[in-house]
Amino acid sequence: MESSMELFNQLKAAEPFFLLAGPNVIESEQHVLKMAGHIKRVAAMLGLPLVFKCSFDKANRTSSKSFRGPGMEEGLKILEKVKLTHGLPIVTDVHESWQCEAVGRVADIIQIPAFLCRQTDLLVAAAKTGKIINIKKGQMCAASVMEASAEKIRLAGNPKVMVCERGTMHGYNDLIVDPRNLEWLREANCPVVADITHSLQQPAGRKLEGGGVASGGLRELIPCIARTCVAAGVDGIFMEVHDDPLNAPVDGPTQWPLRHLEELLEELIAIGRVSKGKKPFNIDLSPYQE
Repeated sequence: MESSMELFNQLKAAEPFFLLAGPNVIESEQHVLKMAGHIKRVAAMLGLPLVFKCSFDKANRTSSKSFRGPGMEEGLKILEKVKLTHGLPIVTDVHESWQCEAVGRVADIIQIPAFLCRQTDLLVAAAKTGKIINIKKGQMCAASVMEASAEKIRLAGNPKVMVCERGTMHGYNDLIVDPRNLEWLREANCPVVADITHSLQQPAGRKLEGGGVASGGLRELIPCIARTCVAAGVDGIFMEVHDDPLNAPVDGPTQWPLRHLEELLEELIAIGRVSKGKKPFNIDLSPYQE
């Protein structure tokens, strides 16, 4: 497995984009290993650098009855087995500062959840692991907030940071993706990732039998959002993929079906090659600006 800086440079140089993909949460060791193997085969066939994504604990859930996963200790053992079995780098999220050291011993990318994107102590603890840090933009935040969050990582001595767009809260139980953010996030001076699945969540949008709520979502719009983000020239795509999303214990409505992964990525690669092949505009707009 390459060093952290080597991986970061590989991802930055990826054409037309790199891929962070996997199921939302660890359901079992067998399931995660199967998913990692299948996604790896698709990514390798298409020539996309892949970092396998899965969470060991879904701590940011609306309902206390929601499935959370196996927890950090057991979850990290499973993710380490994925790493050894399939030779894949790993991205997983942390929720508290004390988790960072242990997670950094397994994960190649530490992800900061959207609700926690401004938590200075968490950002600094993650940065000090020396691993790549992927910060998701808060649903309540402007893109400009991420410039400061990324700077917290760099000031802690870690230049390996990425920022991720995952939608903005719009009214109750809904998100929108503003394509302008994909450009404004460039002000953070680091790779920009688009989360094309969480962006279509409808938080707490479904009531469950027996009480409690779960996230709804608009899976059918994932290709639309993905095309938009790739056409805008993002550096990476984050997506949650499941072999049976209708029965996934968490975020089923916004996990992309595994059987359709290859065809979606093929389309996105074609769009990305055209988008990134264009010369940049050099139009002087100053006469039209106040």
